[in-house]
Amino acid sequence: MADECREQNVTSLADFDEAQARPHTRHIVKVMLDQLRHVYFTREDTKDAGFIDTEFYGVRVRNRSTVIDLSGVTQRWLRDLLWDLLDARLTSNPPRSNSTLTRPRRGCIELSAFLEAQAPAGGHDPALLAKDHAVTFVADQRHRREHGLLSLGLYENGSRFEQSPVTKCTVAATFSGARQVLRTALELGEAERLGLAREFIITIPLSTAKSGRRRPFPDGVARALAGEDNLRRLEDFDLDDRGLRDIWEALVFTGRRGSEVSGVRFDCISRLNGIPMFWHDQTKVGNYDQAIRIPERLYERIERRQATTVARFVRQHGRPPTGQERSGLALFPRRSANASGQHSVTHAWFGRCFRDWVDTLDVGHYVAHQARHTLATNLLRNGANLTHIKRYLGQVSERMAEHYTHLASTDPRLEDALNAVWVAGPGSAEPGLLLSGSEPMTREEAEALAVDLTRRSTPAEGGFCTFQPVVDGDAVGVHLNVPTHVRANAASS
Repeated sequence: MADECREQNVTSLADFDEAQARPHTRHIVKVMLDQLRHVYFTREDTKDAGFIDTEFYGVRVRNRSTVIDLSGVTQRWLRDLLWDLLDARLTSNPPRSNSTLTRPRRGCIELSAFLEAQAPAGGHDPALLAKDHAVTFVADQRHRREHGLLSLGLYENGSRFEQSPVTKCTVAATFSGARQVLRTALELGEAERLGLAREFIITIPLSTAKSGRRRPFPDGVARALAGEDNLRRLEDFDLDDRGLRDIWEALVFTGRRGSEVSGVRFDCISRLNGIPMFWHDQTKVGNYDQAIRIPERLYERIERRQATTVARFVRQHGRPPTGQERSGLALFPRRSANASGQHSVTHAWFGRCFRDWVDTLDVGHYVAHQARHTLATNLLRNGANLTHIKRYLGQVSERMAEHYTHLASTDPRLEDALNAVWVAGPGSAEPGLLLSGSEPMTREEAEALAVDLTRRSTPAEGGFCTFQPVVDGDAVGVHLNVPTHVRANAASS
C-alpha cells in the first residue's frame, strides 16, 4: 500500500485514488479510511463533509458499507435536507434494508444533476425554483426510461462511479426518494425557510415500481433445473466450491428467499424428535430463530457442506474451530476478506452463477426466486389453503397470497365447484333456491361464488354456515339459534 501511495505521489490516504489500485490494496485503504473517519469526524461533522456513517448510530445494514456518500448532491441545501432525513431515520427507526437509505440518495442525486444542468444558478438558490422545473425533471426521467437512456447522476459500481441505465424501477426509486426528502422538508417548515416553492415539491409524483408477478416454473423447465446431469453442470460454475448447488437445492426444497439460504449459519440444521429441521433468518436482522422441516436428502447434503466448511477453516487456521467459532461460522463462506469465515456469500453472487447456468440449458430466462412460487403452487394443488402457504413460506404478503388464489387451475376445490349445484338452505329467505343452474358453471362463475362464500360463510357440517350477528345490514333475532346452511351437492348429468 505504501508503494502504491508513493507511485500516486500522495501523502494522505484521503487523496488515494482507489480506481488505480490493485484490489487487495484498495480493500486495505478502504478499511483504514472507515476506521479513521471516526477519529477525524464527529457525527455532526459528517454533514459538512458530505457523507453519513451509520456506525455513529450503532447501525449496520447487511451487505453494505457503513459510509453513505452524499457528495453527488452538489446543491448544499438539498444535501442538507437529505442528511437530515437519513439522520432522523437512523436515530429513531434504524432500517433493516439497504433501499431505505439508498432510495432517498438516488432521488436527490438525480434531481441535483438535473438542476445543475437546467435550473437557474444551477439549482443552488432554491428560491429560484418553480413548478415548471419539477415538471421538466419528471418528463426527463420518463423520457430516459422509455428510450433506455443513461441516468443523469453517477453511481457506485465497484470502485468506479458511472451512469446506469434508467428503468421503471430506478424511475420509481428516483421519484419516491426525491419526494420523500422534499415532502419531509415541507412538513417540518424547512422548505419555507429556504424559500422553496410548495408547487415545486408537490409536482414530483409518488411512483411505485409495479413489476410483473413471478410465475412458477413450467413443468419442462422444472425438470431441466432438477435433472441430475444439469445439477452437475451447476457445480462447474462454483469454482471455489462455496456451495452453489447446495443453495439451489435448499431453495427448491424449502421455498425460502435466496438471502435466507445463502446467509445461513453453520449450525443451521438439527433434529427435533427425530425430524430434520432447517434454521434460518426471516427478519433480515440476524435472528436465526425460524425452522422448517426438510427431507433427509437435503439434511445429508447440508451435513456434507458443514464438513467442507470445517475443512476450509482448518486449512486457514491450522486447527478446527472452537464451539464459539462454529456458532458464528457461515455455512457458505465467501472467498475474499473473510479470514474469520463469518461472512456468507452474497445472493448477488448466487444469482450471477445461476443465470449463467440457466443460459447453458437453453430453456429461456428464469430466476431462482420462481422456485418459491412453484412450491406455493404445488402446495395449493395438493390441498393446502392460503393460511398453510403463508405459514410455510413465511411472511407472504396479502398481495402475494391473493395472487396464489388466481392460480385457479391448480385448486382442486374450484374444480369440484365447476360441477356442483348450489342451493339455499332451509333458514334462508328462499329455501331451496338454486344458486346455480343444473348445467355446470363456468370457471368465472364458480370462482366468484367460492369467493363470496368465503367472505360470508364458514364451513359447517353438511355445508357452509351463514349465521351471522348481522346479515345484509339487518340484525338477526336472538331466537334464531339455528345456522343457515348452503349445501353443495354433486350435479347429475
